[in-house]
Amino acid sequence: MDTAFIELDRVEKVFDVRKKTGFLKRERRQVRAVDSISFTVPRGEMVGYIGPNGAGKSTTIKMLTGILTPSGGRLRVAGIDPSRERSRLAHRIGVVFGQRTTLWWDLPLIDSYRLMHRMYRIPDGRYRENLDRLVELLELGELLDVPVRQLSLGQRMRGDIAAALLHDPEVLYLDEPTIGLDVVSKAKVREFLRELNTENGTTVLLTTHDLQDIEQLCSRVMVIDHGRMMYDGPLAGLHEAGESERVLVVDLERELPPIEAPPPARVVKVEGPRQWLAFPASASAAPLVARIAAEYPLVDLSVREPDIEAVIAKMYVERAATA
Repeated sequence: MDTAFIELDRVEKVFDVRKKTGFLKRERRQVRAVDSISFTVPRGEMVGYIGPNGAGKSTTIKMLTGILTPSGGRLRVAGIDPSRERSRLAHRIGVVFGQRTTLWWDLPLIDSYRLMHRMYRIPDGRYRENLDRLVELLELGELLDVPVRQLSLGQRMRGDIAAALLHDPEVLYLDEPTIGLDVVSKAKVREFLRELNTENGTTVLLTTHDLQDIEQLCSRVMVIDHGRMMYDGPLAGLHEAGESERVLVVDLERELPPIEAPPPARVVKVEGPRQWLAFPASASAAPLVARIAAEYPLVDLSVREPDIEAVIAKMYVERAATA
């Protein structure tokens, strides 16, 4: 196992931005999108890379693929400098951008795969074997002859994931792979990624705003904000660092006084028969749910995950207070 299959050492990315300040005047300033980021990812690990919009996540992914060149620092993927040997690295990586597609818009899905077969020079036998396996696992059989523009977002996303894996990449970069998907489509994508990592040992770097993606797939999470690393460790540790809370939404048969919840859970809102209870995000909801179900006339309930922006904001406030 490689101790540093992906390696970033004080990597920076600075963009020059020109802003119009008058009729013929423009002001030039520098924006530091990634600010001295360092981390390593061993071969076969699945890591969540999260943060608010504009944090530097997509910029990092683009440097890892060779699309962007770092302004400073050292970056290696499988021992390769992505920006200098992009073509060589392309055969070892797969990329899925949730808000963009690598598929040909007006062509049937299968034609996109045939083009990638030629582009990556995948041996015929390997291509057929991989295509059959991906079509089965991602349930794409009935979609192969459908033009990409006619696919739903969930269908297209599964199609994009298959396209990224046809050439057996060693590492897969996923940028918001479940954005806009319904619950069923999200579950299918997550289950496939879990099997891919377990059975093939594919290294996965996942950026997402959906903490459920991280909870169900990743044992490690890195948080970036304003281009800087805020946290690197288990998800439970992130919740503890940010003191984040989940919210249990409880629908009762009738309007009742606030539920008597065992600390540290507490009722934060009551509207008729619906009540909202907050509890630490690092704790299991099961004991609280069991108690409510046993003592109250329960109709329905749901758990709302903490907002990652709120968690990071709280971490910033606490750091500033101790600085």
